[in-house]
Amino acid sequence: MDNLTRPHILLPNIPESLQYTPIPARGPSKVYPDRNRIAHGQWLQDRFEQIWRESLNVSEGRIASSLPGRRGVYVEFSGQPGRPLKTQSLEDKNSGIRLLNITARDVEGLKVNYATVYIPHEKRNIFLKKFRDYTFENTSKNKPKNQDLAAGIDQMQRAILSSFWIDSCELMPQDIPVWCEIWLRTETGQDIADLISRFYEVCEIIGINNKRQQISFPERLVTIIQANQQQLGDLIESFDFVAEIRIAQEPESFWTSQYNAEQVAWVEDLLSRLNVFADPNLYITILDTGVNSGHPLINPVLSDNDCHTVIPDWGIHDGLGHGTLIAGICSYGNLKMALESRTQVELFSRLESVKLLQQGNGNDPDLYGYLTSQGISLAEIQNPEAKRIICLAVTSPYQTDKGHPSSWSAAIDAISSGANDNQKRLIIISAGNVRNPSEQVNYPNSNREKSIESPAQSWNALTVGAITMKSFVDDADLNGYNLLALPGTLSPFSTTSLQWESNKWPNKPDIVLEGGNLLITPEGEIESSDDLAELTTFHQPVRKHFDTINGTSLATAIAANMAARIQFHYPDYWPETIRGLMVHSAYWPNELIRQFNIDTTRKSDIAKILHIAGYGLPDINKALQCASNSLTLVAQNSIQPFKKEGITHKTNEMHLYRLPWPIEELRDLGAVQVKLRITLSFFIEPGPGEIGWKDRYRYASHGLRFDLNNTNETEKDFIKRINSAANTDDDAANGTSGNERWLIGINNRKQGSLHSDIWTGNAADLAACNIIGIYPVIGWWRERHNLNCFNKITRYSIIVSLEVPDQEVDIYTTVRNMVSIPIEIQV
Repeated sequence: MDNLTRPHILLPNIPESLQYTPIPARGPSKVYPDRNRIAHGQWLQDRFEQIWRESLNVSEGRIASSLPGRRGVYVEFSGQPGRPLKTQSLEDKNSGIRLLNITARDVEGLKVNYATVYIPHEKRNIFLKKFRDYTFENTSKNKPKNQDLAAGIDQMQRAILSSFWIDSCELMPQDIPVWCEIWLRTETGQDIADLISRFYEVCEIIGINNKRQQISFPERLVTIIQANQQQLGDLIESFDFVAEIRIAQEPESFWTSQYNAEQVAWVEDLLSRLNVFADPNLYITILDTGVNSGHPLINPVLSDNDCHTVIPDWGIHDGLGHGTLIAGICSYGNLKMALESRTQVELFSRLESVKLLQQGNGNDPDLYGYLTSQGISLAEIQNPEAKRIICLAVTSPYQTDKGHPSSWSAAIDAISSGANDNQKRLIIISAGNVRNPSEQVNYPNSNREKSIESPAQSWNALTVGAITMKSFVDDADLNGYNLLALPGTLSPFSTTSLQWESNKWPNKPDIVLEGGNLLITPEGEIESSDDLAELTTFHQPVRKHFDTINGTSLATAIAANMAARIQFHYPDYWPETIRGLMVHSAYWPNELIRQFNIDTTRKSDIAKILHIAGYGLPDINKALQCASNSLTLVAQNSIQPFKKEGITHKTNEMHLYRLPWPIEELRDLGAVQVKLRITLSFFIEPGPGEIGWKDRYRYASHGLRFDLNNTNETEKDFIKRINSAANTDDDAANGTSGNERWLIGINNRKQGSLHSDIWTGNAADLAACNIIGIYPVIGWWRERHNLNCFNKITRYSIIVSLEVPDQEVDIYTTVRNMVSIPIEIQV
């Protein structure tokens, strides 16, 4: 079991009171190492010359042996542990000097930055001049020329395979050839056909097997080869355009095309390495077509006693197969990786199955909310003390209605909020799919137009859309076919909420995860491939053990697996907190930003991406723990939004957090850019009766907002401003709140019951901003007096993270000591 050495910091229920005074901005601290200028400059020149001679000797030896050689030199530069490396100064495009990759590796707990650079033979003197100028020449300000570049370089070496290897070192090939992705650099105006032709010629000389498949990115061309470590080393010595090398995804067709007897051997091997230390009281509850508990990979975590059905006559058997596909992902996450691994595989939760759909029996859509409630009740009666993540990858394409609540989504909101039993629940729902190939061929316009399906418009559910990283297909019959979506962009299956009424309903989906890809034929038709889906368990293991799954169902199952992992490591965290952490860790890949022409400085563009991909792709590592130069604070609390005074119903209270904050460390960083993120997660109760669905304030029982004191804003002024905002029904943005400093912005983030925003700015400015206010806004609890809900109490989670660049600043330990928790916690 992996241990969390830097767990999130859970704040006390009563925040510590800290005195606040404005902190003036200060300049950045000196981050590059102090050097003996003459000695270090001479070492840089001598070491560079030595590397150059070694490289030329190797190249000349290869040419003498009739082997291909390069016309340039690969050099790997590295910085001092814990210190930056000025990588931008290592490239000179006009001279053909290209920065190929940047990586960071942990060395005794500190990060070391590495950069691999290609230098043409005729451009050797450019670096020598930089180093000589550093040694002997001064700038107009009487400082050494190129000081930051030269002082930041701690080591240099002739680049070898590890300089290009981007994945984990354990995945690097040894003697047996494995499939690898080769990322080649390309230049503007370059003949790409000639480049790839020359590359394949070199592969043939070295004896490297390859697939004549490529995918192009800006300044990169990616292809796939099968090579061992020696061959990869030879390739680097033979070709001038290698930039990165990664392990290739083993195509899913490798598994699905096997005979069942071969699949059995893989299953038995995985079972021998399985460690089911799942918490007996932690479940992923799958509401679907049933799950076959007899599948050997499912049986260790699903007993027959935990298989239920909402209609007794249906039985619990999975006749359609969809539920068992979901179960394999919920349990294993990446099943293919688990099968390929030679190490122990750990499962963090058990499963429950609730059969919600029956083959050949179309349920009345109006009953789905009821059936969902009944199904969850069956599981809870069987295991009343359990914590559970509820996975619902079933949607209705006939109930979209542009964000308006349906009976099903309202039922989801009621169930998750505990409206009837005060039991909060995390329900994860798929956004729904673009299903028709005639629509998929119009990607991504079809995704813009196809609305998220019911019940995914639920305010409280974590709604999951789909992105894709799938790019390679191992099927000779599909040569000439093209990917419908590029890696890092929206999956062709994913629906969006772009057609919903602006500023009325929640931003959906909340997050995106892998949903698979599709192909388009030369004739312009849609074609699927197992290689562009995800491997999982098949519901009839007598026929075969493996099948594949794609779409937002896949993404939802991955999300359930992630949520269960977080819950396992933090058993005391509420459903609101688990949901908040998944959003809090999410980001938008650059490819997705480019796909939809998003300008992140424009709030209107930010609103657009929120309706396409929510807050983006979650990072499980950030969702689970911190690093020394980052910290995550979590507070779980309750608030009474409203009260009655005499005959008047009014706002009751707000909460103020004076955060434990690394003030001195931030001040010392001065103008260095740091990132603050705040996420507020709470559940609303849906308004009873259809009239409540026509106004967002009426549908929601209440709303909560967060705000942060502005730079140089006193605590008194901050509280005054927040109190004024909390007592206005229109909840208009306040001009003094500093909305310009936030990436999402006040108007974009306030939709729904899950709010997150990011501020990137000067560390010194942020040092002064450690007061957070949580305040209520109007809802039907206050407005519908006859329901007597004005004095209800609601829960919320507030998550705050702070990240600073790789500096010698341990903000985690500083804040940890402020709240007096142990140095290391093994969960």
